[in-house]
Amino acid sequence: MFNCKNKQILSRYKLNYNYQHPIKQIVRRNKQIFYQTDPYFAINTNQSAIAPYSIYICYNMRTKSYAYWWCQIGGWLFYSITMVFFAFLFEQEYTHIFYSRLVISIATGFLFTHLMRELFIRLDLRPPTQKHKWIPLILVILGICILYNLTNSALVELFRLYNPAKKVSVQKRFLGNLIFDSPLIFIWSSIYFLWHYVVLGRKTEIQKVKLETLVKELELKTIKSHINPHFIFNALNSIRALVDENPSRARTAITELSNILRSSMQAEKLELASLEKELSIVKDYLALEFIRFEDRLGIEYDINEDTLDQPIPPMMLQTLVENAIKHGISKHKKGGVVRIISDFRNHCHELIVQNTGQLDNDMLESSDGFGLDSTKNRLKLLYNGKASFRIHNIDGGMVEAIVSMPIIEK
Repeated sequence: MFNCKNKQILSRYKLNYNYQHPIKQIVRRNKQIFYQTDPYFAINTNQSAIAPYSIYICYNMRTKSYAYWWCQIGGWLFYSITMVFFAFLFEQEYTHIFYSRLVISIATGFLFTHLMRELFIRLDLRPPTQKHKWIPLILVILGICILYNLTNSALVELFRLYNPAKKVSVQKRFLGNLIFDSPLIFIWSSIYFLWHYVVLGRKTEIQKVKLETLVKELELKTIKSHINPHFIFNALNSIRALVDENPSRARTAITELSNILRSSMQAEKLELASLEKELSIVKDYLALEFIRFEDRLGIEYDINEDTLDQPIPPMMLQTLVENAIKHGISKHKKGGVVRIISDFRNHCHELIVQNTGQLDNDMLESSDGFGLDSTKNRLKLLYNGKASFRIHNIDGGMVEAIVSMPIIEK
């Protein structure tokens, strides 16, 4: 079990269960509100939700606290080693005065920089700093510089840590310290703010990626929710035409439809599916349509077997074939041919659907062309612009729809 002082944390803060916001809120000490929400985690009054949440908050706070103290100790230790090195390099001598003043400088620096950090937190001066808080920020830094150097000068005078032959007044010593030691505070502040801006930038990028992924998932679900009703209504119309005319074939059509629906329900859970599985769905669909069109529908396949394991968007091929029949074959008294081609061309996987008919602007601009729009949108979302879709007329009174996708190596 995770060892954490959850009881102490929860006793110091009051958890507001009703407040939920997709942006993480800052935990403030000595306040009556303690909340932090996440797009993928909802707070509620269920105790099972509070326990892992409090553990997460405790772990996150302890991790940041450890990092701060290690940096604080390591930074001032590095400063002390640097001062000793330069003293050895230029003076070639060490006295108790040097060591004593160095210890005082490090101890007061450690204390006042920690105090400055606490002021940054309590006054909400940490990045991103708003414009109206720049003046308080500058005043805090300058105030810490004055207190730091004033304390150093007073302690040096109190313990007489100076050469009596070179004694100067406290005012001059304070002015000298202010000029030579203040850069330590400025450097510490710069590193502190630089670190927070780096962390803030990383969090922003992570949240941006999460948001883009969430939007992509929602868009894909929206597209799928339009595809399935579009397909179901057309299939039911085909079955309705057979019920009175040929009941036995209608029963066969219902079996074919159940197979297609079962496959489409499984496809809802996937972003990509193999071409082999999608061809199986298309064959069931064409078998259903063949019952309605009979000899008016010709079906041809030209499939490179090496492309069968290539992933494609679920139901995309079925949508293209459905449009080919609806806008091509069904408008010709003598019917026509639907040809499905899959091959590797120009370092891409090309999936082609050809059908008898002619492409016109009315079909592209009508609401019935949603299948074409959904195909373009899904390719854009899934392949980040690396896939393409185009449809045009070709010789022989045919329409050709071409989907070009990156080859996925197995």
